[in-house]
Amino acid sequence: MTILIEHQPQFGIEVEEKKIPVDEKELVLHDGGFVAPVTNSFGQTFRDYDADGERQPGVENFYKINHFNQTYDFVRRMRQEYGKLNRVEMSIWECCELLNDVVDESDPDLDEPQIEHLLQTAEAIRRDYPNEDWLHLTGLIHDLGKVLLLPSFGGLPQWAVVGDTFPVGCAFDESIVHHKYFKGNPDFNNPAYNTKNGVYWEGCGLNNVYMSWGHDDYMYLVAKENKTTLPSAALFIIRYHSFYALHSSEAYKHLMNEEDAENLKWLQIFNKYDLYSKSKVRVDVEKVKPYYLSLIEKYFPAKLKW
Repeated sequence: MTILIEHQPQFGIEVEEKKIPVDEKELVLHDGGFVAPVTNSFGQTFRDYDADGERQPGVENFYKINHFNQTYDFVRRMRQEYGKLNRVEMSIWECCELLNDVVDESDPDLDEPQIEHLLQTAEAIRRDYPNEDWLHLTGLIHDLGKVLLLPSFGGLPQWAVVGDTFPVGCAFDESIVHHKYFKGNPDFNNPAYNTKNGVYWEGCGLNNVYMSWGHDDYMYLVAKENKTTLPSAALFIIRYHSFYALHSSEAYKHLMNEEDAENLKWLQIFNKYDLYSKSKVRVDVEKVKPYYLSLIEKYFPAKLKW
């Protein structure tokens, strides 16, 4: 793996996102940090849900099922059930190791085990933001909720674990990927849920908004209820990193409050690493493990309820 570093970016200064052709065996940091590659590991542009490829039909079918089933009532039931955190007790690193057996079927950019993506994300952030150790750890743990796919966590179907997230209880914004499939969702024609605000109100704060159920919300609940000392921006990133309608299309901003607006700045920084660090690059797990274990010890209890 080749890593090139010239200058470190400063938070608060908007840095132009650069995209250059990159060999998939290289993770490049250049002129102010990590450089977003033009294409994913399949040679296609990132998040291109219309591109012809072996994963495209499966990804589209995933969203068809997801959009039909993610209703306001479903989300409330899942939050109540999984919010009990009564499945297992284990450490953060033990959970990371469980993800060796998980591949995200909704992702058109990656078909590697999820632990590879976690380490790629964390290491890219670490090199650009060496003093923000909470952000490094957030990169490592942001997808740990995907253990919901495993039998010991209920073996939920992919549509209830992965994919882009979106609010339920109000209108489905047209910026959501494969929006056309929401027409089969029972909430689509329900007047209680299909207006701009739905059951919410302007400025209510995203913490008061139900999001489609999946790994994001689950890991947020795990971290919050186990009394992590990570800052609020970290919890915001964990819960909303798949909320592309917000951080890429600026939909639903009318529901945000002032704290959300501040945390969104960090989420938009994080998103570049979450999306564009996906590659066939392998990270030396044993080499970086001691560093991440030290961060886990700093911000989490030894064992967590899941």
